[in-house]
Amino acid sequence: MKAAILGCGYVGTAVAQLWKSQGISVTATTTSPNRVHDLRAIADAVQVVNGSDAEGIATLLQNQDTLLICVGAGRQADYREVYLNTAKTVVGALDRAPSLKQIIFTSTYSVYGNYEGAWVREDDPAKPATDNGRTMAEAEQTLLNAATGDRAVCIFRLGGIYGPGRELAKIYSRAAGQTRPGAGHEASNWVHLDDIVGAIAFAQAHHLSGLYNLVQDEIPTVRELIDRVCTAHHLAPVQWDPSQPSARPYNVRVSNQKLKAAGYSFRHPQFEGI
Repeated sequence: MKAAILGCGYVGTAVAQLWKSQGISVTATTTSPNRVHDLRAIADAVQVVNGSDAEGIATLLQNQDTLLICVGAGRQADYREVYLNTAKTVVGALDRAPSLKQIIFTSTYSVYGNYEGAWVREDDPAKPATDNGRTMAEAEQTLLNAATGDRAVCIFRLGGIYGPGRELAKIYSRAAGQTRPGAGHEASNWVHLDDIVGAIAFAQAHHLSGLYNLVQDEIPTVRELIDRVCTAHHLAPVQWDPSQPSARPYNVRVSNQKLKAAGYSFRHPQFEGI
């Protein structure tokens, strides 16, 4: 079994380590030559390529069974370049990758947009509230359209990511003692790194296809979660100003029942110790 990972950041690196331990031959990619040395420690091969490099992507996909796309965009990144153009480049190279049987793509639950805190499932329409969300939804559809009877396409809509090095205390420490706009009543959907890696491995092993939400069971409000984190770590409490409009353009509670019905068991269904 051979797998390529397009984007070996926080998630991709962890998946590469697991797959290699399972005997899967892993080709990792990076856009930075400076990371090649480090990636060689966790992958069987490393390729420097970006998502708009048609020849590089075509070379990457040759003789691969599985492709994981988990590219990441920083705060100032161009989502069309990072996500949509990568999806289009991959689809354009599929004619030259006859052995590829599955594509797995890590997306985000923010594509659902604002459901006023109501529960959403995979068959509910995406109503992205931002340009970046619309771009991500377009990237999803670009890849889903490439599914065939022989090639599965699995899209995971991830919650906020936490785990080693991305602890909630670190994420929210900058908010401590501050006043935030709104009342903090929006739903806060999260998923632990272990479950992202676990779900991706499950999808590969069971040849999943289609849309799957990937969030844990416990979904507190933003205010509840921040209060718990600040209390647990002795941080100054956050104040809220309901007279100011909330900065969050989306508010949904995301159901993970489809993934669990497929047979996946979450290692971290709830926050543990915050």
